[in-house]
Amino acid sequence: QVNLVESGGGSVRAGGSLRLSCTTSPRAFSAIAWLRQAPGKQRELVAGFTSGGTTSYADSVKGRFTISRDNNKNTVYLQMNSLKPEDTGLYFCAAGRLLGSFNSWGQGTQVTVSS
Repeated sequence: QVNLVESGGGSVRAGGSLRLSCTTSPRAFSAIAWLRQAPGKQRELVAGFTSGGTTSYADSVKGRFTISRDNNKNTVYLQMNSLKPEDTGLYFCAAGRLLGSFNSWGQGTQVTVSS
């Protein structure tokens, strides 16, 4: 398993921006992603790097969110722009061998977007 620590959550108004960070133990995984859990909704994969290194985004965040990584810092970022109230949720970082097949999870960081 990989140790994952998220940071950067907070409360913003609609239209605002936040950048989440996920710091990992030295790379021992192939795929890594950000997921979110909103009250009463299923956990959703928001953005991720596949095992081949390509990016994948949920349709609901395309054009607004950008996932990036700094391998020197063992950190994966999620830049979130033009935030909407429906983006509110607990955001998790997860890693594993394949996107969608995760065996390591962070504790999560809360994002709240008010209208």
